[in-house]
Amino acid sequence: MPLELIGAGLGRTGTMSLKFALEQLGFGPCHHMIELIQHPETASLWERAAAGEAVDWEEVLAGYRAAVDWPACHFYRELAARYPAAKIILTVREPQSWYESTQATIFHPQFLRETEQRASNGIVQQAILPAFEHRMHDRDHMIAVYERHNAEVRRRFPPERLLVFDVCDGWGPICRFLGVPVPAQPFPRANTTDAFIKRRTAEDGT
Repeated sequence: MPLELIGAGLGRTGTMSLKFALEQLGFGPCHHMIELIQHPETASLWERAAAGEAVDWEEVLAGYRAAVDWPACHFYRELAARYPAAKIILTVREPQSWYESTQATIFHPQFLRETEQRASNGIVQQAILPAFEHRMHDRDHMIAVYERHNAEVRRRFPPERLLVFDVCDGWGPICRFLGVPVPAQPFPRANTTDAFIKRRTAEDGT
């Protein structure tokens, strides 16, 4: 199954909401980090890609029509080259808000320690943390990396292939970009900071 949509936005930019929105619009299943956590047997494929090995992307993303969030966003260049007909969605949010969200969730020391026990830890250690030079709590550095990533995505793709999307804007922009009707249901809002913390603490049994 060829990939039809590639999410180039970094984690904590509304990627879970985008996943649910794409699946509601008929572009599912959509890969997200949560799939790697739920299917740990796939971790080794992503780790091979992070190590620079040649991988068969159709094997890595078998059964998926779209991919958002990490680890896929780390490989957006490779995926865009492998699937030249796929459209690109760059989820964005205000940089300071993004940084604060990362500190309360994925890069909070408690959750990073818990990640060490998960199958997804390999890709976190090989790709995600090195992308920030392991300086996850350096505000200025983090925001610079975030803005540089977004600027590179914007430069790389023409507007007919790329949607720069804030999930707060709801269905309109994404439905116009994909040429599909606007659903009657509200745009999904998922994995907010509060929801992330509640889910992870519940998983931890605390």
